[in-house]
Amino acid sequence: MGRLIASRALATIPVLLGIAVVSFFMIRLVPGDVVDSILGTEYADPVLEAQMRAYYGIDQPVHVQFVQWFGGVLRGDLGVSYRTGRPVTEEILTRFPATLELTLAALVVSVAIAVPLGVLSAVRRNGAIDVTARVTSLIGLSIPNFWLGILLILVFAVHLRWLPSGGSTEFSLTWDHLRHLILPAVTLGSSLAAVTLRMTRSSLLEVLGEDYVRTARAKGLRTRAVVGVHGLRNALIPVVTVVGIQAGALLGGTVVVEQVFSLPGLGTLVVNAIGTRDYAIVQGSVMFLAAFYVLVSLIVDIVYLYLDPRLRHAR
Repeated sequence: MGRLIASRALATIPVLLGIAVVSFFMIRLVPGDVVDSILGTEYADPVLEAQMRAYYGIDQPVHVQFVQWFGGVLRGDLGVSYRTGRPVTEEILTRFPATLELTLAALVVSVAIAVPLGVLSAVRRNGAIDVTARVTSLIGLSIPNFWLGILLILVFAVHLRWLPSGGSTEFSLTWDHLRHLILPAVTLGSSLAAVTLRMTRSSLLEVLGEDYVRTARAKGLRTRAVVGVHGLRNALIPVVTVVGIQAGALLGGTVVVEQVFSLPGLGTLVVNAIGTRDYAIVQGSVMFLAAFYVLVSLIVDIVYLYLDPRLRHAR
């Protein structure tokens, strides 16, 4: 098992290298740079422009900039923000807790809704609960996050005045803080809940058709015991994989949701950095999120190996 985990960890190296190359060169395809953003493009002094580009190091050939930047990444240095002058790592770590909190809240909301409903949908196949769950999951998959977020704000913040429309407070386990998380978490977790529900239902239906489940039923076990003890553990193996993969997608989805609800997270930092051509922040944030996503995927692989013993003995 240790060898399998090590091989999966090594496989992440080319992935991170590819992301570093793509993120570095793609942001430079956007017209303009940080000097144009600060000075403007109409009345800027050419001498001052040249001095500023030399100061930021963006007067060098692109491949030289990449080697310098990537050398810093290998040493754990993501550079300095062009706009604030603060280390990129410090900027990211200041914003990331809000993004991580939103992602975890969305994950909890989606799993808490999807798994029980997926089990009920499979057990009551073709019944009213099953049909309602499938229609709801289809709606959840079809609605864009930004539209659902605006809709929830109109209903629960503007008309009913039950929850705040946006913003955040300092982290605490109080209702005043948690109420700011409810609408963003539901918005972000809706699409994952739809995917998880459908996966739970289909996986459990497949497991319930296996011979060992029929044997358990033939022994006279109740449906609750058959589903809970014999069916659910095996049915959750692909569900864990999907949830783990989708956790990375949730991190990307926070960019839109944080903008809709005015949350001070990493997504908002990246959007602002793209607007001001702050290459260091964009590159550093992309690398940080990619590394986090790779770490989550590795943890999912380990959980997968634990849940399915066949994989531990596979060559």
